[in-house]
Amino acid sequence: MNRFSKLSFIVLLAVVLATGLVACNEPAQKSVVPQPRVEGQTVIFPAGSPQTAALLTEKVEPRREALLRFNGRLVWDEDRTVRVFSPLGGRVRSISAGLGQTVRAGQTLAVIEAPDLGTAQSEARKAEQDDALAQKNLARVTELLEAGVAPAKDLQAAQAEAGRAAGERARTVARLKLYGNVAGAVDQRFALAAPIAGVVVERNVNPGQEVRPDSQSDKGLFVVSDPTRLWFVLDVAEADIGWVKVGAEVRIGATMLGEDTLTGKVANVADFVDPQSRTVKVRGSIDNPGRRVKAEMFVTAEMKVPSSRGFVVPTKAVYLRGEQTYVFVDAGDGRYVRKPVKLGPTTNGHQVVMEGLAADEKVVVDGSLLLERLLASKD
Repeated sequence: MNRFSKLSFIVLLAVVLATGLVACNEPAQKSVVPQPRVEGQTVIFPAGSPQTAALLTEKVEPRREALLRFNGRLVWDEDRTVRVFSPLGGRVRSISAGLGQTVRAGQTLAVIEAPDLGTAQSEARKAEQDDALAQKNLARVTELLEAGVAPAKDLQAAQAEAGRAAGERARTVARLKLYGNVAGAVDQRFALAAPIAGVVVERNVNPGQEVRPDSQSDKGLFVVSDPTRLWFVLDVAEADIGWVKVGAEVRIGATMLGEDTLTGKVANVADFVDPQSRTVKVRGSIDNPGRRVKAEMFVTAEMKVPSSRGFVVPTKAVYLRGEQTYVFVDAGDGRYVRKPVKLGPTTNGHQVVMEGLAADEKVVVDGSLLLERLLASKD
């Protein structure tokens, strides 16, 4: 090989090696990704950064209603509860209804041997006989007058006596009906009956006990209530009482209901604050057809009220760092700003933010961890 050929070969080899080196450097140059930078509480991504594809944002929504929560308990519906008293004194002969037993209207709860009832029965029997005798005497005098044997004054006297006897009979029968009895044998047995259908929720009498109308407790001998409808009594703080109005709908929850709730309506708002709890008592009623909840059960209540304060964001947009909660806000042009926020209640997968956000802002709902890691790398 001559000198010229050797020189050409060296030049050609150098060109090939240079081309190979350039080709090897091209993938390395292509793999370089523009890195975001951090300024204060803001993460800034350069235009075209593929990392922004991992960030998902949603626009904040104005809060249109608030959810108030209260504690309370269930009690018997006083409109469907009767305390049964005995209008007569005497000795309790027997008891026919036990505690917790379901009774129908008119069913006998207890039998009382009442001397006053015996007197009323005796008077009714006598009045019945007197009325029959007076009617017969009136018929006899009428016949004598028509035959010209009796004077007119005898007819007038017989008519008066018949009227008096009929009135006395009506009075004594009405008295027996008042006691739930009708004219019959003089047995002195007063049947204390349930005035409504329901359940015996209290029994304050025992067999052999002496009862008197003037010495019975305020609870009565029996308490019968309809458990298919109950009252709820809620403790409402002074700050919230302005939102609670008669007729407002309330969702009642209890441990035994699980995720289910019962719907009720507010019927009464007390006009004073309880001096012990510093709360206002709010009462309403709920239907309980399956008797799923019980009286004296503790419950929670939720009530929706109009509200224009705060914003609503998905709960996953909010995260906790230390003792402070934050969200990342999309400020546009690849800029994401971390903002501290003050939270309100959480409901149905959404978080109420009371302070820290403005209208029309967008919050990051996916990718907050990436942004937080970039901010932490600065520290």
